[in-house]
Amino acid sequence: MSNLSTDVAIIGGGLAGATAAAMLGRAGHDAMLIDPHMAQRPEFRVEKLDESQLALLRLTGLADDVLPQACVDGQVWVVRYGRLVDRKPSGRAGIMYHDLVNAVRQQIPANVRHAATKVTGIAGDARPRITLATGDEIEAKLVIMATGLNPGLRDFLEIKREVLSPCHSISIGFDMKPEDGHPFTFPALTVFPEKPDQSMAYLTVFPVQGGMRANLFVYWGMEDTRLRKFRHQPKEALLELIPGLAQFTGPFTIEGHVGIRPIDLVRMNAPERPGIVLVGDAYSTSCPAAGTGANKVLTDVQRLCSTYVPTWLGKETIEAADVADYYADPVKLQCEADSLQKALWLHRVSTGTSMGLRTWRGARFVAQSMLGRMRGLKHLDVAGKASTDVLREA
Repeated sequence: MSNLSTDVAIIGGGLAGATAAAMLGRAGHDAMLIDPHMAQRPEFRVEKLDESQLALLRLTGLADDVLPQACVDGQVWVVRYGRLVDRKPSGRAGIMYHDLVNAVRQQIPANVRHAATKVTGIAGDARPRITLATGDEIEAKLVIMATGLNPGLRDFLEIKREVLSPCHSISIGFDMKPEDGHPFTFPALTVFPEKPDQSMAYLTVFPVQGGMRANLFVYWGMEDTRLRKFRHQPKEALLELIPGLAQFTGPFTIEGHVGIRPIDLVRMNAPERPGIVLVGDAYSTSCPAAGTGANKVLTDVQRLCSTYVPTWLGKETIEAADVADYYADPVKLQCEADSLQKALWLHRVSTGTSMGLRTWRGARFVAQSMLGRMRGLKHLDVAGKASTDVLREA
């Protein structure tokens, strides 16, 4: 057993931890990444970055090295109420989570040490001490907990979580291929539900390295029988949920593993501990359907590593009050609030049956249809029967 020391110990090598390690290492800080794996393994998480997330990635200084691994769609076809309403320009970048994290990890400089093992304990005091599975101990001035949904270390520190919305949404991910071997006619596709009883936010199909990826976001319980069918007969389940899908995709197949991931919306209560800070999902979760998870992770890490850590490392110890200042950062707070608000609103507008929500969905259809006509979809009858039918939605 040996005792090690570092200024910053980063626990967890996912998107949050890898980004922090790359930023701090590039800035010349003494940092150590603790993660049992040398590379990120496949995991169903972030698979697409929108324009706002790409802008945040640029703020970290990593975008130029990461984006060559992604596929920018260029244009997305939008389907509402079973009708193609728009073909809008898009700069979204599709990239599998493990490819994204590994691309970020490749930018971690050699001065950042990597402890390829698990953390078995952590003691919070003036200088936190981390116990590793190897029996070694690490003393750090600052510990960045990028441990995602893993509760183990949070329990050591007696940090409690508040569940804001249990099983708020379920994400379903799979690979789609045209049956005839030719490319799909669309660069990317987003299909919104026709009726609230589908309990569906939307289906998105987009390019990644090696093919086309689909993410479906639904508001079902884990006991819903439709999930069982998605596990064993995903194509049949998808066409039952969206009967008119094939008119936009043509014949298709679903191949490989179908990922199913439920998410609770949670946040930590009173997480302020001297010298220990939580980032990303370790601090609070987001709804994948709302698409704000990468915003939260990149905002957390960018604000922490560019604004707070350089100041903290000049102090003898990092107090709980210093950590509280980070949690109260106005940019971080706004990102957290926007993420929660979008998650709750999307759930409501996708499943609600009130007259107000029905009117809102109809107005959204009309507005996007008009934009589509302006972009050249002349066949859409925005002022005629199609709009009237939608506004009479059952």
